[in-house]
Amino acid sequence: MDRYQQMRAFQAVAEALSLAAAARRLSLSAPTLTRAIATLEQRLGAPLLSRSTRGVRLTEAGQRFALDCQRILREVAEADELASGLHRQPRGLLRLSTPLLFGQQVLTPILLDYLDAYPEVQILGQYLDRVPNLHEEGLDVAIQVGELVDSSLYALRVGHIRHVVCASPAYLAAQGEPETPQSLRARQIIHSSADTRLPEWRFQHNGQALTVNLQPRLSCATTQAAIAAACRDAGLTRCMSYQIHAQLQAGHLRTVLTAFELPSQPVHLVYREGRRAAARVRSFVDFAAAKLRQHPALNPS
Repeated sequence: MDRYQQMRAFQAVAEALSLAAAARRLSLSAPTLTRAIATLEQRLGAPLLSRSTRGVRLTEAGQRFALDCQRILREVAEADELASGLHRQPRGLLRLSTPLLFGQQVLTPILLDYLDAYPEVQILGQYLDRVPNLHEEGLDVAIQVGELVDSSLYALRVGHIRHVVCASPAYLAAQGEPETPQSLRARQIIHSSADTRLPEWRFQHNGQALTVNLQPRLSCATTQAAIAAACRDAGLTRCMSYQIHAQLQAGHLRTVLTAFELPSQPVHLVYREGRRAAARVRSFVDFAAAKLRQHPALNPS
């Protein structure tokens, strides 16, 4: 088994954390796979796997080597695609990352329209409420909210969003609209730990930062749950503007304290390869950017 095949074998074990499962995936016998890993470890002069009765796990050297294997094998696959013409015709698997509610509220209809337009492309979507590392995680494209931190990526700005405080019209009619952030302390607050771990809501006034510590009446693990409670007249909650775009349009929620909002945050479509990207990546970036720039949740009139 050559070095390339040894790397494929190790990568399969690293992903499955099981020699038997990796052997089945590669259609190899278990002894053949075991010998390949042993040969690889001997050549590198370092143990890559720690074996026990419970299975296998990666050593520290194995974790580093797994990242290198993932990158190298991906580059080999991309070289094959380039040689076979996949960079000219959009087809193959597109790996995409998006925040959960962004995917549900904004991106899913765009994905479906894209798949209709490019029937030879398949999409593997990951819903991550964190900033992913496209290089290490093998992602082609990601939606990123906030300022960009990785200068090695290519990015298209597609809109902006805001942190907003909202409640149902019925709750506001019964309790009155808060006039200042400090007045929130006397209101029923619905806090989402997905927004901030501590029930501290940040605002600004006359260019000065303002933080209000709150005692929530209801704390939720997800923003979806907090929004649902607010729609049922349970109190005021805070979220990103795109997350309640549909509820605002339907009149189920209203925003308050708009004069105290923090500056808006940019939304970018980011990708790795620039002009060298496969046709499926370039076509999706162009298609999605045009649609997102027209979306009222990201570019309100």
